[in-house]
Amino acid sequence: MRTCVRTVIVCVLLPRFELVVAAGGRRELLGSPATLAPEAGREQLIGEVSPAAEAFGVRRGMRLGEALARCTTLALVPPDPMGVADTWEAALVALEGIGAEVEPGRPGLACFDSRGLARLHGSLDGVLRAAYAALRGEAPRGARRVIPTGRRGSAPSPIARLVPRLGAGPTRFLAVAAASRARARKPEAVRGPRELAGEPVELLALREETAALPGPLARLGILTLGDLAALPRDGLADRFGRAGLLAHDLVSGRDGVLVPRRPGERLEESLELPESASGQQLERGLGMLIDRLLARRDRRARTLRAVVLSARLVEGGTWRERVVFREALADPARMRLALGGRLALLPAPAEALRLEADRFGPPHPESRALFEDGIAERRERLREAVGQARAVAGPEAALRVLPVDLESRVPERRVVLAPFEA
Repeated sequence: MRTCVRTVIVCVLLPRFELVVAAGGRRELLGSPATLAPEAGREQLIGEVSPAAEAFGVRRGMRLGEALARCTTLALVPPDPMGVADTWEAALVALEGIGAEVEPGRPGLACFDSRGLARLHGSLDGVLRAAYAALRGEAPRGARRVIPTGRRGSAPSPIARLVPRLGAGPTRFLAVAAASRARARKPEAVRGPRELAGEPVELLALREETAALPGPLARLGILTLGDLAALPRDGLADRFGRAGLLAHDLVSGRDGVLVPRRPGERLEESLELPESASGQQLERGLGMLIDRLLARRDRRARTLRAVVLSARLVEGGTWRERVVFREALADPARMRLALGGRLALLPAPAEALRLEADRFGPPHPESRALFEDGIAERRERLREAVGQARAVAGPEAALRVLPVDLESRVPERRVVLAPFEA
């Protein structure tokens, strides 16, 4: 593969990521018409679909009734948001393991700048090989093979089942477009937007801000990126607003800078329920998880700004909900009130619960140690505590130990008790 200096952004694309994770190791299911079932309690729209289902005209975001009418043999796979989050986190950690500063998009799509890694891995081709090996749990050429699970003979890692596609380009969108037409172990690199003029406008769906444009553009007869680039920018702004301007910039080779994520610590607690739980049993389990999470030493007295509540369902599949508090909390009672109502959204009884800290806040002001304050504030707090103790138990509630004769053989003569004056 020929490369050039301007090609600096690398895109990692894992096609049908959510469907592959939800299907697990059932490869025969991915070879037949299958789709992710709608999440219970939400709008009845299907998720990602297999290639066999696409042959019947089934598309992501289609209503369930219409999808079943187009393909009567369509298999519905229960969604697994917990597995998707865990596997995607493992994939991002694997990319960061080769030194990449990753900007994650939707699950299955990530980008990073390769300029700082070219010297580490020799060239852009070396960076692409290292990224592919990290995602597949393989060792680079010439290195010792590493088993993803860390134990010889054990089951392969979930990310090892995925087949990544890698692309490179001068901008984020061009790298994503290059990855979409790449093949396994055959990365694709583009030098500019002219090489992608014949690609379909459906590539805009990979970007959240322009995901709604491919349908209207296709109805207007604009089928390729080259057709979109040839349109006047003002006309796209009048018809589609800010999304139209962004789409024109993307197909013209202009894009924003990458915003890598900050690798954070993982703080979570899980609870296996002995039997399918619901109602008060789930509330008691949630209370235990909150108490365990707040008691973790590695929390370091920090408050929690956002948490993720997850459950593994008895009937199959998982459930996941992210909760952002109005203010940073470290009070278990208030956290129970905020999270207790989310348990009513569970579509089925749960057999396991998990609570994960997603964002931390500042340390709780009431959790500071006594000697972390200033001398004046410390004396004031001590004086107030002594006054409250004497008001309850009398003047002898607070006494001071004074040394008198430390060398005496009689213990009572060594020290005496005197009134304490703060």
